[in-house]
Amino acid sequence: MSGSDIRPGETIVDLPAAGDAALHFIGTIHTPWLRREDCPRQGRSDGPQCRIELDPVWRPALKGLEDYEMIEVLYWLDRSRRDLVCQSPRSDGATVGTFALRSPVRPNPIGTSLVRLLSIEENTLIVRGLDCLDGTPLIDIKPDRCAFTPVAPPKS
Repeated sequence: MSGSDIRPGETIVDLPAAGDAALHFIGTIHTPWLRREDCPRQGRSDGPQCRIELDPVWRPALKGLEDYEMIEVLYWLDRSRRDLVCQSPRSDGATVGTFALRSPVRPNPIGTSLVRLLSIEENTLIVRGLDCLDGTPLIDIKPDRCAFTPVAPPKS
């Protein structure tokens, strides 16, 4: 990204060379949004259905996930700039530090969404509540951190 697309009051830094961390993307997220300006600022549990397609090797890792209503999805915001330390999210000249925002523009652009799990079909999760672009790389999936115990199965 170039410095020409920053807003008044925003500040960028020079980034160091790539470090020692490595991520292995485990799948791809499919949403209706192709452009950042069309993407919602926060996901909503009544939003559109989205698909999270895991690489088939990870299918066994989904065992037991169906017991949860809400799951946390971690993803790599691959089309986000990474060099802003201060941002003006509303283009109104008021700036705040990047770490005071949930903006996708971050030094390490990891996004998280708490989503409603609707179904699991093979190695694909059908969910509501995402707020990322179509084709976003998937980092991880976890049960809702506030519900470490699965929902009890219905009584027969």
